[in-house]
Amino acid sequence: MKKRILSGMRPTGPLHIGHLLGALNNWVKLQDEYESFFMVADWHALMSEYQKPDTIQENIKGMVIDWLSCGLDPKKCTIFIQSQVPEHLELAMILSDITPLSWLERCPTYKEQLREMKKRDLTTYGFLGYPVLQAADILLYKADTVPVGEDQVAHLELTREIVRRFNNMYKNILVEPHPLLTKTPRILGLDNRKMSKGYGNYIALSDSEDTIREKIGSMITDPKRVKKTDKGHPETCNVFSYYKIYDLPVTKKLKDQCQNAEVGCTKCKENLAEILIDRLSDIRKKREALLKDKGAVEGMLKDGNRKARQKAYSTIIEVKKAVGMI
Repeated sequence: MKKRILSGMRPTGPLHIGHLLGALNNWVKLQDEYESFFMVADWHALMSEYQKPDTIQENIKGMVIDWLSCGLDPKKCTIFIQSQVPEHLELAMILSDITPLSWLERCPTYKEQLREMKKRDLTTYGFLGYPVLQAADILLYKADTVPVGEDQVAHLELTREIVRRFNNMYKNILVEPHPLLTKTPRILGLDNRKMSKGYGNYIALSDSEDTIREKIGSMITDPKRVKKTDKGHPETCNVFSYYKIYDLPVTKKLKDQCQNAEVGCTKCKENLAEILIDRLSDIRKKREALLKDKGAVEGMLKDGNRKARQKAYSTIIEVKKAVGMI
C-alpha cells in the first residue's frame, strides 16, 4: 500500500512563484507516489486574518484554482477544505487537553510568526494553540509522512510528541508522522526580503504579463553597479539568483556578460520577465479555463470534502472511544 501524506496552505492571498517552487511542484510529483491529501487550511487563515476575514472565501477559490492549474489532479489526490471537516476541531480540542502549555510557548514557528506579522495582533489563545490544530490536521488522516523543509522539522516534532503522549496515556491509535525532507530553493522577494504575501514583494501565479514585466522591472539589482559600464557582481544580485533557481540555459553566459559589463541590469530584467512569462504561460491558460468553469471546481471540492470526512470520521470515533467520550 502507498504511504499517506497530508499537506496544506492557508488561503491568505494570491499564491506566488515561491509557493510554486517551494511546494506545488513537489506536490505534483508526490501525488503519483503517495495517497495524498491536500488541505485548504481556512481555520489557520482565520487565526491571523480574524480582523478582516472578508477575503477568505475568495482566497479559497483562487488558491484551489492555482493548485489545479499547477498540476494537482483530483483523480490522483484528495483536495478538501479544512472547515468542511468538523472532526478537525474535535480532535484539536481533545489534543489541547493533553498538550502542555510550555510545548506551545517554545514553538519556534510561533515566535517567527509573531515577528513577521507585527501589523496583526496574534497574541491570542487560538494562535498560540495553532500547532495543536495542525497536529490534528495530520493525525486525523493517519498520515505517516509530511513533506517539510529542514526549518519545519522541529515543528513536526511537536506533533510527534503529542502522538506519543496520547498513545501512552490512552491507546495506541494515532500514527507518528515522519518528515519527508524536501529541498526548496530559497527565493527572495522583489525587494531582497523573504518573498511574502505580507510584504507584497512577490510575483503571483495569477499576475498578467504586463504586471510581471512591471514587477520584475522594479527588482533591486547589484547595489555596487551604478552604471552599465561598471562590472557586475552576479553572485550578490537577486535578479541573477532567479536565473540560477530556474536553471535557465542563458545563466552562465549572462554571468560572464554581467561581470564584464557587456549587459545592463535593465536588459537583464527585461529578459527575465519574458522568461518567467513563458514559464508561467501554461499555468495561466489553465487558470483562465478553470475560472470559466467554477461549477466543476466546486463539484471537485464537494467530492474532496466527502472523501476527507470519511477518513476523519473513522479516526475521531477511535479517539473518542479511547478518551471515554463515547
